[in-house]
Amino acid sequence: MIDVCLLGTGGMMPLPYRWLTSLYVRYNGKAFLVDCGEGTQIAMKEAGLSPKPIDVICFTHYHADHISGLPGMLLSMGNADRTEPVDLIGPKGLEKVVSALRTIAPELPFQLRFHELSQAQEDFCFDGLQIQAFKVKHNITCYGYSMRLPRSGKFQMDKALALGLPKNCWGRLQKGETLEWEGQVYTPDQVMGPPRKGLHLTYCTDTRPTKAIEQQAEGADLFICEGMYGDEEKLPKAKQNRHMMMREAAQLAADADPKELWLTHYSPSVGYPENYLGKLCQIFPRTVAAKDGRKITLSFEDEG
Repeated sequence: MIDVCLLGTGGMMPLPYRWLTSLYVRYNGKAFLVDCGEGTQIAMKEAGLSPKPIDVICFTHYHADHISGLPGMLLSMGNADRTEPVDLIGPKGLEKVVSALRTIAPELPFQLRFHELSQAQEDFCFDGLQIQAFKVKHNITCYGYSMRLPRSGKFQMDKALALGLPKNCWGRLQKGETLEWEGQVYTPDQVMGPPRKGLHLTYCTDTRPTKAIEQQAEGADLFICEGMYGDEEKLPKAKQNRHMMMREAAQLAADADPKELWLTHYSPSVGYPENYLGKLCQIFPRTVAAKDGRKITLSFEDEG
């Protein structure tokens, strides 16, 4: 299972009731952060989460409302006695940007490992969790992220018994290993059923609608997407600054058909995003006007 917490839902500037957009994902004892705007540490405290287990920080782009909280976050991680390396993923220029921000956080008890994105789509894997970065359409280089947790098929004990394999060999095959027993080589496909449906989360913000977003979010368990503006007269501004209208996010969800859509990254001018849900749910019924701290646990279909 994957635990998800949308720490903040604001765009451009933090408000007394809305922190800047940041996403916290936890899986198998590891934590992943997407974006780290001003106030992310406080939002994390309010959600009862710790910065220490954050192993990977992904950045969509380098506007201040998405990265200005990083120096304080790194210091908090160091003060929590973290010594393990931290992987940073983001568009080209990541190391230069982070190095500039670290002028006020020069000494850390852990290593930073940089992964700079240059292709339209790039893949990473951390402890079985697959992260796919994909380019979106903002006024500077910007990426969305999909996280997927594949799931192998069921172990078929009858096939293992028919092959004469002792029980102490079963676990290795279940883990995907090939093994040799009494001069014979055995592979996982000999005892495992077909792959089962895994878990899938897609997150994007600061972008105009694109086909790539729809493709990434197709069939997702959760699609988190920017809904910068709700009033139709803001469409020219959204196009000019390459942001997304709430109805455009809902239409992407209608085309991609995820289990649920969470809107985020609201303009400071949007005081009550839930007021737009009536029309949005006509486009995609499973639309949520997310608020800071909204949580969900994504579970495999037979474990929910």
